[in-house]
Amino acid sequence: MTIPDSWTQPLTRRQWLHLTGLFATSAGLASTLGGCQTGWLDRALGTQEPRLKIGYLPITDSSPLLAAQEKGFYAYEDLDVAPIQRYRSWDAIAQAFMRREVNLIHILMPTAIWMRYGLKFPAKVMAWNHTNGSAITVLPEINRVQDLAGRSLAIPSWYSLHNVILQILLRDHGLQPVHGTEPRKLGDREVALQVLPPPDMIAALKARKIAGYIVAEPHNAAAELTQTGKLLRLTGDVWKDHACCVVLMHEADVRQYPQWTQRVVNAIAQAQQWSQINRSELAYLLSRDGGNYMPYPVSVLDRVLTYSDSEFYRIQGVIEHPEWRSQRIAFQPYPFPSYTTALVRSLQSTLITGEIEFLRNLDPQAIAQDLVDERFIRQAIEQVGGPQSFGLALDLNRQELIQV
Repeated sequence: MTIPDSWTQPLTRRQWLHLTGLFATSAGLASTLGGCQTGWLDRALGTQEPRLKIGYLPITDSSPLLAAQEKGFYAYEDLDVAPIQRYRSWDAIAQAFMRREVNLIHILMPTAIWMRYGLKFPAKVMAWNHTNGSAITVLPEINRVQDLAGRSLAIPSWYSLHNVILQILLRDHGLQPVHGTEPRKLGDREVALQVLPPPDMIAALKARKIAGYIVAEPHNAAAELTQTGKLLRLTGDVWKDHACCVVLMHEADVRQYPQWTQRVVNAIAQAQQWSQINRSELAYLLSRDGGNYMPYPVSVLDRVLTYSDSEFYRIQGVIEHPEWRSQRIAFQPYPFPSYTTALVRSLQSTLITGEIEFLRNLDPQAIAQDLVDERFIRQAIEQVGGPQSFGLALDLNRQELIQV
């Protein structure tokens, strides 16, 4: 776009008032249209917008961030998107975010808490990326949680909901989680926990280096289909419709570029709505047969996104609460404060390695208000049809349900 020479001259007060009025009108129109009109105006006025730099792990938690690219939702919002970067571990993606190699990621919700309050890094949770989507996978001969006594299990991170839910289950069955790096023989009621990158878990299970793991899909479905392991429990059957991964952005970007931020969040909400409805296409898009975002064939992604046999899983004990009707993975973006509050309380009684003193001093309700900026996702949800379009209550409230 060519900017007229007159735009480079000093503005009179009258011209400035006219221009700011035009900007406000254009911003209002962009809000109505999903924000897609603001990008060109910002650039015409000389505002330097960030380039959207996305990082992801090859798990279904990342689905909305990837679908937004493949289905053109970022483009619709007039966002300049760099090539999407893949990472192998949660530590790697967190480090890349803090180095600002990427400015939009999906991250484990407890990791977001650790980054902001443990490391004092200014990050903001902008939305949920999905609900449920993880499971405990074990060796074929293990049939009950009690069978894990004296064995080792892999978790993707100490700061993960996986670690929280696994420890809830272990303690409910009289087992004691301990650090897996401790050089001693395990007691009869102890279970050693060790961190492994998600892509390494199936190989470790196949080699019988571990008795099982808890991780996001599609690593559980892949073990099922290859008969390397079997599901012991779906995490969404322990904590109903929980958030595993959330959308994380830099607080400085949110403050400095609110219109750009709104358009990013708009695209994510649109992608979540699309992902919830178009599951077969999403499975193909993510698979190595389609967009090659994940190292599995479409059959594995189909197992996660479209397969439903709750009666089989109920008989196997994988599902204990069929009345919840929880999907194996689902997509809705609203970050319920009740969840953040309950999660902080749970983390305060969870075994975690490293410096954890900061956790003891956290006020769960205060964290729910400070960590999450829900202004943008509320507006984005309204633009795609309101809370009911995601099956949510109109007042966007809920009570957390955690049952073993």
